[in-house]
Amino acid sequence: MLVSFILSAVNVCIAIIVINICRQLLSLNRSQPPVVWHWIPFLGSTISYGKDPVGFFRTCRERYGNCFTFILLGKRITVALGERGNDFVLGGKHTTFVAEDVYAPLTTPVFGTGVIYDCPNDKLMEQKKFFKASFTAQKLASYVHTIADEVKGYITAELPSSGSACHEWLTLSVPKTFSEITLLTASHSLQGVRVRDSLTKDYAQTLVDLDHGFTPLHWIIPGLPLPSYWRRDAAHARMSRFYQQLIHERRSHGNLEDHQDIITDLMQQQYRDGTCVPDHEIAHLMIAVLMAGQHTSASSLSWSMLHIAQCPDIQEALYQEQVEHCGGSEGFLGALRYEDLRKLTVLDSVIRETLRLHPPIHSIMRKARSSIPVPATLASPSIATLDSIATAFVVPKGDIVLASPMVSQLDPTIWVDPERWDPYRWHDEEGMASAARKKYDETDKIDFGFGLVSKGTSSPYLPFGAGKHRCIGEQFAYLQIGTIIATLLRHMEFRLEGAFPKPDFTSMMVVPMTCSLMYRLRRTT
Repeated sequence: MLVSFILSAVNVCIAIIVINICRQLLSLNRSQPPVVWHWIPFLGSTISYGKDPVGFFRTCRERYGNCFTFILLGKRITVALGERGNDFVLGGKHTTFVAEDVYAPLTTPVFGTGVIYDCPNDKLMEQKKFFKASFTAQKLASYVHTIADEVKGYITAELPSSGSACHEWLTLSVPKTFSEITLLTASHSLQGVRVRDSLTKDYAQTLVDLDHGFTPLHWIIPGLPLPSYWRRDAAHARMSRFYQQLIHERRSHGNLEDHQDIITDLMQQQYRDGTCVPDHEIAHLMIAVLMAGQHTSASSLSWSMLHIAQCPDIQEALYQEQVEHCGGSEGFLGALRYEDLRKLTVLDSVIRETLRLHPPIHSIMRKARSSIPVPATLASPSIATLDSIATAFVVPKGDIVLASPMVSQLDPTIWVDPERWDPYRWHDEEGMASAARKKYDETDKIDFGFGLVSKGTSSPYLPFGAGKHRCIGEQFAYLQIGTIIATLLRHMEFRLEGAFPKPDFTSMMVVPMTCSLMYRLRRTT
């Protein structure tokens, strides 16, 4: 009986595979992008994409060109690679290339209702505009002192110095340490002392439970009756109540001027129709700021510190430029200031190069709400005689369209030795890095409501996205990561022993595999 059942199951599986092969051979539609060959229906290329998306994209690019479709757990994903691919997806009309149709199942349970991708695009643009008041030059300057103090406090409280043997090399956990530092610095500077002081160890599990709901599984298959989903929902409810209670207290006491943070800024904002931002939306926006920003900054900080620890010459250059620009009396470093931070060119290059080599997000997706023609120059950019308006394919309505700036940021036809971490490539005024930076930062500025940003969606360097959905926290991220690195290197030295860690593509952000760093206090501290 058991043998018969097994044989029947095997026969069914073989039949499914054979039918899938025949379907692929017989249903070639040359008006649509080519579909990546796959043996098993529904599963498609899920495993190859999940293990190494960049390697998968490169292999498919060699066979199919810059535009192709693959199957991800039953979903059709049409990929557009290269600079033209970035421009095609990220520069497309938001009514055709729709972000909320893709990301809402993931972000709404974590962030909450009525915000980010759980609202129409026009409302999201208004919400992004609300944050302009919190990212002015004056506000950014005030954050530097807060972040630096928070890092110094963390070093004292959380990183032991072995008592009298304070210059002995010790070990820290990369993901744990830098995740905690980014969370504490962001919460204190952006959301105030009350929020920062609430992030105690007994509250840590709430953040962990919410964080564990931010995974590919929760995005691809929402609403599963599993403990991680239940814990995520309970954690969101607790955090939402916390923020709404804090907002209620501030309204009751009438002392908003005593709290110069994003929460107060949002409490004083109105939508275009004259309605105030509801308390629950403010609470959910605060969760989004805390969670989304923490993930990306922690990833970038971790990769930066790993490279710095591996390169003693860069580490020394970072310290010496602080000596030059932030020097105090009797050889001691003066307080780190916003205007000094902007003079630290090696530090700026370190962050930019890390973001080039390790962008936090490897795939940016949109849903096609209508059929979309693919320019022939995107599908076959090497053919110079192609008409710029000729159409190669049509992406069918309902496909998910994907751009991967990570591919263009590692493209050997664009960058010299692209796999090598070389901050000094950004100092070459004639090099590709400078050209990409200018294209990303300076071409055709436009204000979508949250400040002037470049329209350079065709740049090969897009670590924070582009267009209407370009990250509003980009300036703060540079400032936060830069201040943390500068403060750490004022007080500590680092080194990396063993092989450089590989990227972990199984999480929503590209983070290093679990690893550790060696550190010791500087003798000059």
